[in-house]
Amino acid sequence: MKLIRFGEAGKEKPGVSIDGIHFDVSGFIKDYDEHFFANGGIPHLAWMLAQHDGMLPQVAAETRLGCPIANPSKIICVGLNYAKHAKETNAAVPTEPILFMKATTAITGPNDSIMIPRNSVKTDWEVELAVVIGKRTSYITAEEAMDYVAGYCLHNDVSERAFQLERGGTWDKGKGCDTFAPLGPWLVTKDEIADVHSLRLWLSVNGKMMQDGNTDDLIFSVPFLVSYISQFMTLLPGDIISTGTPAGVGMGMNPQVYLQPGDIVELGIEGLGIAKQLVINY
Repeated sequence: MKLIRFGEAGKEKPGVSIDGIHFDVSGFIKDYDEHFFANGGIPHLAWMLAQHDGMLPQVAAETRLGCPIANPSKIICVGLNYAKHAKETNAAVPTEPILFMKATTAITGPNDSIMIPRNSVKTDWEVELAVVIGKRTSYITAEEAMDYVAGYCLHNDVSERAFQLERGGTWDKGKGCDTFAPLGPWLVTKDEIADVHSLRLWLSVNGKMMQDGNTDDLIFSVPFLVSYISQFMTLLPGDIISTGTPAGVGMGMNPQVYLQPGDIVELGIEGLGIAKQLVINY
């Protein structure tokens, strides 16, 4: 299934996307939130769709899409998790995953604008595979981990490199600015993805391809990451793990290139859809 949330920002309703057409399921689903995932929401939704086949209200094609997950408790991100990306930034390949948090206030819809923050000089792009947790867990093994995954979505881990790397402390300063976490268009349930470690992911700026990689270049696999992170914090239903970005970020270019107002960013992951974002000033 492909889960969507649609409507005005802050007032989104739950829906599904079937064969490119969006349908409203708010008549029997409150929202795609922690309660939904924790209480068997995905199999219940599948059953309800079968019962209402041909009867769902259609959503107008031009309707705004929001983040497909409502109010996740946290976004945990993994740094330098693609071998080629580590090489382009002259960083050592990590021996353990590098983790940082991204503010949930950064979340926007997949096609909402990216806002360059006040005093920014190095706003960068990062296409990433995001993993959505389906059940509360901690201290699980990698062998168990996929039982706790609800699905996947597309994420642009927008980053301000000067804030991230030149202002002292942790990376979080450059990761949590408003609009820095466009997610979606869909949450795709894991049964629809045959091999999460063989997905093309790409990003272009103004039509020029910047990133064109594959999840087969991940240093740490999805099950390993879910297990690893669960050793340090409880994962709640609806939590998001963003698994890192492939080579091709602006910081890794010579000379470096960063986003400017008016730029158009497009990105996609095989099976997880495409997003398009206009860059604007604060």
